[in-house]
Amino acid sequence: MSDALDRKRLFLVGNLSIFMIGLGFAVRASIASDIQNDLFNQLDLARSAGLVGEVLGATFIGFALTLLFGSALVDRIGMRAMLLFSALGYIIGSALVLAVSFMPVSMLSYWLIFAGFLLTGLGWGAVEAASNPMVTAVYPEEKTHRLNILHAWWPAGIVVGGIAGLAFAELGLPWQINLLMLVSPACWLAYLTLSTQFPVSERVQSGVSYGDMFKELFRAPGYFIWFFCMMITAAAELAPGQWVDLSLTNIVGMPGILVLIYVSMLMFVMRHFAGAIAKHISSVGLLFFGCIFAALGLYGLSLSTSPLTAFLSATVWGVGVCYFWPTMLSVVSERYPKGGALFLGLTGFAAGLSIQFVLPQMGAIFDSAKIEAAGGVARLSTLGGEELDAVLRYASVESFQAVAILPLLLLPVFGLVWWRDRRQHKE
Repeated sequence: MSDALDRKRLFLVGNLSIFMIGLGFAVRASIASDIQNDLFNQLDLARSAGLVGEVLGATFIGFALTLLFGSALVDRIGMRAMLLFSALGYIIGSALVLAVSFMPVSMLSYWLIFAGFLLTGLGWGAVEAASNPMVTAVYPEEKTHRLNILHAWWPAGIVVGGIAGLAFAELGLPWQINLLMLVSPACWLAYLTLSTQFPVSERVQSGVSYGDMFKELFRAPGYFIWFFCMMITAAAELAPGQWVDLSLTNIVGMPGILVLIYVSMLMFVMRHFAGAIAKHISSVGLLFFGCIFAALGLYGLSLSTSPLTAFLSATVWGVGVCYFWPTMLSVVSERYPKGGALFLGLTGFAAGLSIQFVLPQMGAIFDSAKIEAAGGVARLSTLGGEELDAVLRYASVESFQAVAILPLLLLPVFGLVWWRDRRQHKE
């Protein structure tokens, strides 16, 4: 590694980039109900939650696309260019959604919001495509630890964005101010990126050619097990997180964003201890126990009837999903080092691809359940007060319980891999 590289500054750039995408996640969660109430209810009352799910899902389309192509190109165009692209995506995407909120409601509103969220998703993917291989390149000796600390700034961004969103609402400020807040770290990231020297990826440092990186897909078919595992772990973590404000507000009668803030604070602290925990039970063992807690927490959230039970269930869910994302990346990097940025990017692509399907499905389950509980679309449009609250509560419970089963599907996979690893280690 070049002596001119400043590891601390590079880690700061990585942390800021992850903070920005976490902040964006919180902003979308904060304004989802405002977009539904102010825009999509006027556009199509029967499908408004589904429309929200679709535009939120657009973020994950962009995320997945950038990771699919950006991870293959990051060694060609450089980490600096990728991070600059991410900053622009957040600035322009936020400006689009902001502009739509002042326009007459029409299908154009839907498509412009879709485009705005798509751009922020492209920026999100660019962050993951650049920051993950950057950190593994400058800290090759402690990947699990450093990647977990890096991704601790994701929940930190959620905490800041969530608290700010609540404060704006309490002060009676328009919800659009959340979008203006999101532009600030993007501008700071662009400035730091232009004045920082970036490393080449670990794959380049080790002398593995660009072609050999792609050939590794055929030489290591076992990687695709982790690809599909990432789809499920990401769905268990991110889909409920993006949906939590809309759903828990209906289930518990409290701002669901409070639960998201609490879980994010928990994750920020816990991710700093991932390296120590993994030394005792291994990275795969960490994923195994995470699935158990995630499933229990999600099911508990669906049954919560008070703020206390919601926070208890959220604690269990937060402990479960806390290490999913960064630990999956570290496992892939450790097991398939020749895959380089490509394998890291494809793993993130699997996550984005998964959420793109899960979020609209949660919205569809919600819409179907609310129509069923109301007794039809015509009757739904006439409901109000406690009757409407009961309908929305039922729909929210249904959407959460549908996701709770996902982590259970991975228990036999992680359990088998963990058992094999321990057996090989003893031999």
